[in-house]
Amino acid sequence: MEVQDRESLGRWEGLGSRDAISRTEAMENIRQDVMRRVETIRPITSLAPASKSPPKSDLNDILAHLLMLTKRCPFDDVKEQCVRILQGVQRGRYSAVGLQQLTAEHFTQCLKEQREKETAIKKTFFLHFYSFGIIKVQRRHAMRHAVAPAESVENNYFAVTNLLKICTHCERLSKKDLGVRIPRPLGNGPSRFIPEKEILEVSKVDARTQSIFEDAFAALGRLDNISLVMGFHPQYLGSFLRTQHYLLQMDGPLSLHYRHYIGIMAAARHQCSYLVNLHVNDFLQVGGDPKWLNGLDEAPQKLQQLGELNKILAHRPWLLTKEHIECLLKAEEHSWSLAELIHAVVLLTHYHSLASFTFGCGITTEIHCDGGHTFRPPSLSQYCVCDIANGNGHSIHHDDSLGNQELCGEVEVLMERMKQLQECDDEEASQEEMATRFEREKTESMLVVTAEDEECVPSRDISRHFEDPTYGYKDFSRRGEHVPTFRVQINQLLDRSFKIYIKTMVCSPEKTTKRMYESFWRQFQHSEKVHVNLLLMEARMQAELLYALRAITRYMT
Repeated sequence: MEVQDRESLGRWEGLGSRDAISRTEAMENIRQDVMRRVETIRPITSLAPASKSPPKSDLNDILAHLLMLTKRCPFDDVKEQCVRILQGVQRGRYSAVGLQQLTAEHFTQCLKEQREKETAIKKTFFLHFYSFGIIKVQRRHAMRHAVAPAESVENNYFAVTNLLKICTHCERLSKKDLGVRIPRPLGNGPSRFIPEKEILEVSKVDARTQSIFEDAFAALGRLDNISLVMGFHPQYLGSFLRTQHYLLQMDGPLSLHYRHYIGIMAAARHQCSYLVNLHVNDFLQVGGDPKWLNGLDEAPQKLQQLGELNKILAHRPWLLTKEHIECLLKAEEHSWSLAELIHAVVLLTHYHSLASFTFGCGITTEIHCDGGHTFRPPSLSQYCVCDIANGNGHSIHHDDSLGNQELCGEVEVLMERMKQLQECDDEEASQEEMATRFEREKTESMLVVTAEDEECVPSRDISRHFEDPTYGYKDFSRRGEHVPTFRVQINQLLDRSFKIYIKTMVCSPEKTTKRMYESFWRQFQHSEKVHVNLLLMEARMQAELLYALRAITRYMT
């Protein structure tokens, strides 16, 4: 790992400490680092139009990370200090040279206005500017542009902003001088489907969830949006994070960078840019070769050979055979050991199913990642850095009281169906009856479309991590051929909208829409729908694992 990468990683490590003093020391180091970087920025005479973002820089990355911490850090003291740092940067965007030029320009302008109005101003007083000496100004100019406190000035140009309350025009000009902008979050929280307030409220009322969040933040240096949404079910979240920790970080046959790259391959197969971006960052942090990220053809041949297994497991796992396993284990060069292959299979199935959960819950891009924030000013309303922590102005809540009676009726219908089904289950169905039910369900599933007629075309950033982007899900029974399948239990309680949602989320998760999410079980709470998504994620992962292990077992016997 390069020195710059190690410094970037070490900068944030202390924030995960359980000790408040250690967190405070880490935040102070970050604050000093930010201020040093801002001080070294040289004033520029002009800046790109406000509608465009500033050029990419390390300072921008740090500010974006601080923005993320103000919203996602489980420690309130870190949140507050991050807000203060961003406020300090926002107030300290005025370069020393810029202020000097600004003062002279507007002093002349004010004198001209005085002469035109022939106003006699006799009283004067002095304003103290650091490094500028004492400037004698007319009271009228001072009242318009400055307020002088009695206390002394600190020995840095940020303190100058404490002396000045600059008018809007002056502030606009001074921003042009330095060009430092404060990022603001995009979107309305961790999920496009679930209100942010409802998600964040969980940790405030549940001490166990808060403790899990703190552990996750300490281990990973972040609290990702998936964990926040899973926080509705803290017991599952704890098990999930432990499992993921073992898969990615504990001892195993695969190296750490191989594990993250396999995660990238699996997530890319379903065009899940959220997971791809997370593991691109993790891949680089554990020492992965950046060239591999240019595309699968730049990765080692051993990983390229895994592409066929990745493709079949993701879309048509019932087609996996022992021949596929043999090709990987008995390759003349770059062959896989059995332990390595099983580890890779578990990683592939884990991230295929996690991609389904990500799309099914409408998980949004992390704030500090590309697409999660912007340096552009808001177009419709003024944005204040004070709103970073409380989320003011970023969400619109609608009080939808229509249709409540209809929703209550849906619950009663569901309960009646459950009662009837329970009465019918007193006697076990015969094999003939089970076959009839299966054929009926199979026929109906063929009529259930996964989404609108639109075909999702993966972007170049995603498709470069896998082969054959046209390969996708197809019903195993569409063409009438007999394919061995595991015996399934038919659920007679599912309505059509729910079946569409299930099939889309499990088979083609990238096509899941908010309308689908909202159309099924409208009377249920978001936490209950997240529970459904967890069940679907686990069911998909277990199905993939069963098909993969069946092929491995047949190869070994």
